[in-house]
Amino acid sequence: MSLLSWLFTLWPSSALSLLLVGLVDRQLGLRVGLQVVQTLTCSQWATPSTHRLFQDGDVVIGGLFNVRHQTPAIDHDFTQLPHYKPCAGLEHVPLQYIYAMVFAVEEINHLTTLLPGVKLGYHIRNSCGLPLWALQSALLMVGGDNTRCNLTAPLDYSDGYGEENGERRGGQPVPLIIGGASSITAQILSRILGPLSISYLASCPCLSDRHQFPNFFRTIPSDIYQARAIAQLAIRFNWTWIGAVIANNNYGHAALKVFQEEIQGAGMCLAFVETLQRQNIVNDAKRTALTIQASVARVILIFAWYTDVRELFLQLAKINVTDRQFLASEGWSTSGDLLQNLATSKVATGVLGVAIRSSAIPGFGNFLRSLNPSRGPYNEFFREFWEQEFGCTPQKRSSHPSNNSTSAFAKSSLQKASLPLCRGTESLQRVQSLFTDISQLRVSYNVYLAVYAAAHALHSLLSCPDRDSPLSNNSNCSSPKHIKPIELLQHLNNMNFITPQGERFFFQGADTPAKYDLVNWQKTPEGSQKTVLIGHVDGFNLHFSESVIQWSTGSNQVPISVCSESCPPGTRKANRKGEPLCCFDCIPCAEGEINNTTGSLHCEHCPVEFWSNTERTACIPHQLDFLSFNETLGITLTTAAVSGVIVTTAVFVVFLCYRQTPVVRANNSELSFLLLLSLKLCFLCSLVFIGRPSLWSCRFQQAAFGISFVLCVSCLQVKTVVVLAAFRSARPGAEALIKRFGPGQQRGSVCLLTCIQVIICVIWLSLSPPVPQYDLGFQGSKVTLKCSMTSVVGFSLVLGYIGLLACTCLILAFLARKLPDNFNEAKLITFSMLIFCAVWVAFVPAYVSSPGKYTVAVEIFAILASSYSLLFCIFAPKCFIILIRPEKNTKKHLMAR
Repeated sequence: MSLLSWLFTLWPSSALSLLLVGLVDRQLGLRVGLQVVQTLTCSQWATPSTHRLFQDGDVVIGGLFNVRHQTPAIDHDFTQLPHYKPCAGLEHVPLQYIYAMVFAVEEINHLTTLLPGVKLGYHIRNSCGLPLWALQSALLMVGGDNTRCNLTAPLDYSDGYGEENGERRGGQPVPLIIGGASSITAQILSRILGPLSISYLASCPCLSDRHQFPNFFRTIPSDIYQARAIAQLAIRFNWTWIGAVIANNNYGHAALKVFQEEIQGAGMCLAFVETLQRQNIVNDAKRTALTIQASVARVILIFAWYTDVRELFLQLAKINVTDRQFLASEGWSTSGDLLQNLATSKVATGVLGVAIRSSAIPGFGNFLRSLNPSRGPYNEFFREFWEQEFGCTPQKRSSHPSNNSTSAFAKSSLQKASLPLCRGTESLQRVQSLFTDISQLRVSYNVYLAVYAAAHALHSLLSCPDRDSPLSNNSNCSSPKHIKPIELLQHLNNMNFITPQGERFFFQGADTPAKYDLVNWQKTPEGSQKTVLIGHVDGFNLHFSESVIQWSTGSNQVPISVCSESCPPGTRKANRKGEPLCCFDCIPCAEGEINNTTGSLHCEHCPVEFWSNTERTACIPHQLDFLSFNETLGITLTTAAVSGVIVTTAVFVVFLCYRQTPVVRANNSELSFLLLLSLKLCFLCSLVFIGRPSLWSCRFQQAAFGISFVLCVSCLQVKTVVVLAAFRSARPGAEALIKRFGPGQQRGSVCLLTCIQVIICVIWLSLSPPVPQYDLGFQGSKVTLKCSMTSVVGFSLVLGYIGLLACTCLILAFLARKLPDNFNEAKLITFSMLIFCAVWVAFVPAYVSSPGKYTVAVEIFAILASSYSLLFCIFAPKCFIILIRPEKNTKKHLMAR
């Protein structure tokens, strides 16, 4: 609903009709005339004349201030115009704003360089914190404050004096208004009224739009800058879980939107957003206080006016919420009323906020302390302030600016009859109050700048050479009595001057260059609180000293406000389902992954050559792992191999000592000695597999293994063939068989079979030999260094050839196992070859499935197991006869059936 439509709802059409006279023309300064036509009577909205402060002049500028803070109720009498019940609750700080405007006007009137010959006046009214009240006051100023209305003529800005019965009206229309105090009020004034407005507190970013608000200016920066500054503070101190309390108007919602845009992507979230409505402030404050109490957020952002914040702190004090860190907007960060409030000092300590930049106004303090109801600018607000300070009713002034003020004064004095009359000796010289406090002039300085901006624009507009010369043509010169807002608008846009404080002032569109103070609430030794300047905001840049900040905790430790504690290094964040991103769980990184930062969403994989440490915070080189002589497994296998060598050597010595006995000489003793030598090589080759693999050890171990076992199995095969040949030679006509396969042929057969393996190994090792390589397939903190078979075909041929010889030997030995001899070596060979084949058949799957260095251990175990099986199965029975049963070591016993 538009504002005008809203206004229509306040009156019934049967009693009153509103006619909009004039067209909305933004290029002409939104000049709108409003005419009220009624059948019988015509009157303005009722407002006592003492609600204004007026001083006549050649040019009168208006002022709107929220001197009252309690919202008035509206009387709806549908037969007459709406009337307000009076506002209540005097605010001392806005009263200072009023007199900052008065002081600036009087100071300008005493200057000879600014508006010479032109007296500047003012018309100041209370807006009571309500847009409709502000509109009423603005219409009274724009309309010239006439107590009666012309039923036929619309309001005219060009004639502020309209004579009626030879008497001057109560005031001329104003071409420019200093106000309003809120953004919504500023928007209403800019859209509906023709005069320009320079606001000292309306900070909504929307007001920077020159297409919508071409006749609006302000001396306070846009909220974009303070919202971004507060967001940067929150990011700087890593507050990721923040509660937000905002005014339920453009001021709050626009600032919150900018704040959210600024923290987006910074890993920050809003725990809650509560709104405060001035018309329902008590209930809203109670609800918001309970929300703050229930939330785990320890940092609370408040974008609201100080009167609303005061009620919120009262409610927080009632429920004993005293451990929150507040972030303050400029609307309350320097409020003296809050600083001196006992409930505030209990709830809000260490407040960190953005404040309107402060500046001194020379002479303003003496001006305030010299004010007295008996002289100088006077209105009802100052009278009420005087009564509160001194507890007496001011005496009637000897002279009055208007009869209306006098009658109002008399009426007010009768109402305050309970208070004694002042003696006239009262003075503000020693009064310490928010009204007289000029230690930090912030909004007052904005009002002061607004008046000077208006004065410089008027000076530029009214400057006309030879204005007083009778010969000059003054048709192009503007007159103080005929100031058009569109002309004044052009001069405001182009205005650039040096303030009395030495600062350059100009408008950038509707705005001024953004400058703020950063303040901190700190306790004094007396127990009260004060604001301490800790830094500045210049545009979007922050400059502050963290070391001087006093936090709500009472220490220099920055408060923590998070939904979940930041995940430490070695962990990652896992968002909780259905909750904001700031609420998460911390999960340790998996093995082989690290995270060396705080609050990371992901863990990173270590490079293939590295592994994660125990804390999962760094990638460290893999611990090199191989089968060494120093570990238990290596020592065990080494012991087994050396024991095999020793046992084989012992058997060799026994056979050497008893080489002439029948047991040793049976079945070619040379093959027995060669077999023992090959077994010793088998045991020794297993030692080559233990230790750090190198290029040559990888080549030698496989060649030694393959050749040693082929030599061993070849000897057994030839032995088996000799047994078969020996028993077949006993048949008629078979004597030549044993002669053709004599010792020479037996040695040649062994050499031939072994040479085939040697050729296979030479070709394999020449073309694609095994090389030492890191085994990264088994993920862990250790990396295995082992000999990698670059050619599976070569290794398969070596094992296949050994298997072929073993199977052939097994078959031959199996066929000779039942030959009629008391000592048939074929039986021993059969049993040993069964164990040999079983070991190597089991070796293949075990070798393939074993991880890391255990593949080497499996191969060594297979070598040792097969070697021991051959050694004990073939030579243990012979050694038993030689050493334990020597009576059986005879040819007769061996040949017996």
